[in-house]
Amino acid sequence: MIIVALIKPEWMPALPEKERYVALPPFAQSLSARGKNALLGLARALAGAPGVASRTVLGQFFITLLPALVISSVLLFAYNAATTPTKVDSTAGLVQAGGDVAADVKEETGLVGGGGDSTGLAEPPAEVSSDKPSEGTGLQEPPADNATEKAATTAAAPAVEAQSVVAPLAAETLPVAERLPVPNWFWIMFGISAAFMLLIYMLWTWQRLEIFKMLLGSFFPLAVLILAVLGSIVMGFATPTEAAAVGAFGGFLLAAAYRFIAHYRGNPGFAAVSTTACELGNILKESSFLTAKTSAMVCWLFVGSAIFSAAFALLGGQEIIEKWVLSLGLTPLQFMLLAQCIIFILGWPLEWTEIIVIFMPIFIPLLPKFGIDPLFFGLLVALNLQTAFLSPPVAMAAFYLKGVAPKHVTLNQIFLGMMPFMVIQVIALALLYIFPGIGLWLPQTLYK
Repeated sequence: MIIVALIKPEWMPALPEKERYVALPPFAQSLSARGKNALLGLARALAGAPGVASRTVLGQFFITLLPALVISSVLLFAYNAATTPTKVDSTAGLVQAGGDVAADVKEETGLVGGGGDSTGLAEPPAEVSSDKPSEGTGLQEPPADNATEKAATTAAAPAVEAQSVVAPLAAETLPVAERLPVPNWFWIMFGISAAFMLLIYMLWTWQRLEIFKMLLGSFFPLAVLILAVLGSIVMGFATPTEAAAVGAFGGFLLAAAYRFIAHYRGNPGFAAVSTTACELGNILKESSFLTAKTSAMVCWLFVGSAIFSAAFALLGGQEIIEKWVLSLGLTPLQFMLLAQCIIFILGWPLEWTEIIVIFMPIFIPLLPKFGIDPLFFGLLVALNLQTAFLSPPVAMAAFYLKGVAPKHVTLNQIFLGMMPFMVIQVIALALLYIFPGIGLWLPQTLYK
């Protein structure tokens, strides 16, 4: 689009001056006389500004600091992720019941029954004569074979000695985790983020502050919702189904917030809450019906595809196609071209759901025969379907655009305008096949 705009600037004229002008609110007009930079102007106004309320200055200053807060939060998260020590489950120091290590501990501590003499806490022997007092009291008569020295040692060694033997083992099993050294890539990221933040606030004029506030109410909430849905999947916090529930709940909250703000500006008070609640009930009802309608259509599609696949397999259709394709003696490249051509043609009369659910099960069993990665094949199919939606004579995207375009725009003009983008899609498809890392590098990096 940039190249087309440079070649044909009359096709993409600039907006009129009045549409590019951002009107400043009264407080901004008052403070802009002190300087063009909004950050410096609001910082000076914190000490007091005539004609501007302190509450307004604090609110605008907080909005101005939001980019810095977001960048700082990202850097803090990256630092914590980079320096957190890797948790390794170690079994060092654990005693296995009945094993050799247990026997060694018995001999050292004497805390487990086994005949140890070092502490005097061992079990008595099986047969004890009536004229020999029990051991461990320190009151027995001097026995033979230096038993007196053993008894004295026993009496002088309390249970603390046993704890002193076990304590080093416990210390070895629970090592103190130290943070990892900060990697070089974090400092590079920190420098780039600091330079980006400095550039933002150098160009932070009062007009840009107003544009930023417009984006806060329109673009940024949706961007946060998208990041929350995709981020929960990438980080492993939720499955795709659970992430979809998060997205639906987030959309409900955004709808409630937008409705409430719109009503609160016109009629502040409890009336705004009641009106918002009534409208949300109608929105929820309509959304539920539309969701049920779409889900029923997709479910019936799955039912039909399951019946088709079952009948196709029972009648030996998969085996016939497999033998036919293998009898052609195709190379992996030729098989890929054949499969993509078939899917490209199917993209004219059919939606992507029918192609994925009905026809993909025919190609997937053939992939191991040619040594093709299923993920790579799926990426090619997805990109191919986008190309099919742009190509005449059917081109679903062209008819969608015709439905919302002005009446003077003809279908032939839409097809003509789509041709450069279709060529870009074909080039992208070829680049993806030549350099598979374009599509496989990120999944392999995230899910190692």
